[in-house]
Amino acid sequence: MTENVLTALTKISIRFSEVDALRIVWHGNYVKYFEDGREAFGTKYGISYLNVMDSGYVTPVVKMSMEFKKPLKYGDKAIVETRFVNTEAAKIVLDYTIYMESNNEVVATGNSVQVFLDKKGILVLTNPDFFLLWKQKLGLI
Repeated sequence: MTENVLTALTKISIRFSEVDALRIVWHGNYVKYFEDGREAFGTKYGISYLNVMDSGYVTPVVKMSMEFKKPLKYGDKAIVETRFVNTEAAKIVLDYTIYMESNNEVVATGNSVQVFLDKKGILVLTNPDFFLLWKQKLGLI
């Protein structure tokens, strides 16, 4: 069976407050851009932070990586592509690619890993039922 690829696209505009003394986007802002992508992905596919919390869980980010290819500058417009990485483990893994809107040139890539904690803040080592149902509904399992 061919696995579904779940992807969300999010447009961002680089604001003056996001650039540093070098006149390029300060590296820490890419975490925010990935967050924008994560939120758009969750909203599009029905697995937003609110959906997860309504199911009795939270999903903190426990790992993140980034690689910078080209700088973004004040006034640039970019697109954050967020892709779900299907895994059997009890975690949410997302890959990110940020493109310049004008020419589709890749400016950054990244990855994040989120785990499930229950209402008491205890790490859940098996996939929660709601997550398995979500995967099944979208043809991921």
